[in-house]
Amino acid sequence: MNDSAVPWRVHVGPNEETSAVFEPALAAPRGALFICAHGAGGHMNDAGMLAASKQLRGYGLHTVRFNFLYREKKSSAPDPMPRLKQCYAAVADHARQSNQPNVLILGGRSMGGRVASMLAADSYPCDGLLLLAYPLHPAGQPQKLRDAHLGRITVPVLCFNGTRDALCRRDMMEQVIGRLSDGWTMHWLEGADHSFHVLKASGRTDAEVLEEVGEACGAWIASEIEA
Repeated sequence: MNDSAVPWRVHVGPNEETSAVFEPALAAPRGALFICAHGAGGHMNDAGMLAASKQLRGYGLHTVRFNFLYREKKSSAPDPMPRLKQCYAAVADHARQSNQPNVLILGGRSMGGRVASMLAADSYPCDGLLLLAYPLHPAGQPQKLRDAHLGRITVPVLCFNGTRDALCRRDMMEQVIGRLSDGWTMHWLEGADHSFHVLKASGRTDAEVLEEVGEACGAWIASEIEA
């Protein structure tokens, strides 16, 4: 694989297609390909997606970013979950066929990670899940948990959430994790919000938070995926 980004057009069903981009690892490749889906209000080229991709590529991951169909059509209203899953699976299929990775990791930011987790719960073939700011519940509505499918996931999971995440109360997530398999690894980012932003008073920067994510991800792949 070369060191340049490769744009893709991915067919989703017989009559639609969406944009995606493959970006090779910036460090020695680990043979793992991470498909990173954007959040509900984002897109494949938003600042958070670009920063996360660059950080993970620096730890040896190849990455793929893509637009869900509603964002490809410039809409701000997310598609229904079956349509989101269809789009994600089409991109993952394309990535597997085009690059034949040794390891395929699904995931993404917020809603994108939730879609990936639902695919994994439905037994879509992958080697692991990397969830960045999993949206356990809507903001201000912790009673509406999005956890019903998590127990059906059988691959290793690494989940990052900030301790100030308005969409993931720590006490509730800890209760959910207690019901899941040992394959779920939870990593709390101290002082970070849903966008992995930290306040100046925290004494560290957003870049340092992302460095923590990359470091933990590299260690997780070595211990849980490559082992």
